Amino acid sequence: MALTVLSWKKKKAIVERCHDDYATRMLLKYKPFYHTMDAQQGAHVRLDGKEMIMLASNDYLGLSFHPRVIEAGRAAMLKWGTSTTGARISNGSRAYHTELEEKLAAFLNREACFVSVAGYISCMSSVAAFARKGDMVLVDKNVHSCVWDGVRLSMATIERFSHNNPEDLRSVIKTVPHNTPKLIVVEGVYSMEGHVVRLPEIAAIADEFEALLVVDDAHGFGVLGRQGRGTVDHFHADEQVDVLCGSLSKSLGSTGGFVAASRKLIDFLRFNSKQTFFSAALSPGQAGCASEALDVIQQEPQHLERLWQNVRRYREMLKGLGLDTWESQTPAIPIVLGSKELVYRFWQALLEKGVFTVMSIAPAVPPGKDLVRTAISALHSDDDLDRISEAMAYAVKKL
Repeated sequence: MALTVLSWKKKKAIVERCHDDYATRMLLKYKPFYHTMDAQQGAHVRLDGKEMIMLASNDYLGLSFHPRVIEAGRAAMLKWGTSTTGARISNGSRAYHTELEEKLAAFLNREACFVSVAGYISCMSSVAAFARKGDMVLVDKNVHSCVWDGVRLSMATIERFSHNNPEDLRSVIKTVPHNTPKLIVVEGVYSMEGHVVRLPEIAAIADEFEALLVVDDAHGFGVLGRQGRGTVDHFHADEQVDVLCGSLSKSLGSTGGFVAASRKLIDFLRFNSKQTFFSAALSPGQAGCASEALDVIQQEPQHLERLWQNVRRYREMLKGLGLDTWESQTPAIPIVLGSKELVYRFWQALLEKGVFTVMSIAPAVPPGKDLVRTAISALHSDDDLDRISEAMAYAVKKL
């Protein structure tokens, strides 16, 4: 007699939890994220067959479409292939890695640099490699997720301080025993708010309390400072910042990340960062693109000049419409609307008018700060800004 095939299966708690997650169902219903572009050319994309202006890219200098950068990536792949297929610590190190590291270190006025496959991994390792159990890490409460992951992996004790508030940092660090090793971590430019860190005051506190100071400058690199050297250069704080990390996927138009510091700190990181030495090495094409982009920003200042010209015009546009930009000082400019309902309506209205932006709602931002994140690029033309202005006026009327 044939065995009866059971038609039921035992329920798995984690599977059931995923299937029943309300937030996921709502995201699938309203589709605010994971939009797949059909094509792109510069600051213009095609989404579902409709041509749109990209107003949410971190390609601040517009170098991802620069002919020299594209050709450099192509040449690197022809020379080195598509991938090292290995980690730096074992079989994946190549001459192009060290060449890029030396160029970045010289540009940033650092003794040494280490590049890895992603900005997220680099910035995570900039904390996880140096802090350990028993240490105290003091963190601006608005830092990026990669920094929080690095703090948690370090097993150090965590103390948060109010966003961009040196006075609160001082009040917190004063409670830490003097003999406890301390690390302070901030962002150069806070990507969601567009705020520039109050670095001189924070650096002074780090010196006073003998704390290692780490700055994640993913959104300041290429944008602030001489020739785009970043936030630390902007404040002439090279001697006060111990560790500088960032991304190659924004102003350099590539992918990957870097950590720059003294040679001894970088040597320590190379042998103590699980995040980097268990990750495949940066690919030849992306390293080639980043290296050439670094040359371009030093040889062609017009890209940075155009970026800030566009930022000034865009900021005045939003001010004229009475929109809250959270006092942004950089090309990352939020439009704070205060509730997820208003954010969704505003975002949808911009889509209707052919302008692509990104929503960010609590808990990704503080309660009451739900916003549409926008970012200006040197690639935006005067005609693009005219169209953006019309779309913004239309969206305001929809509120």
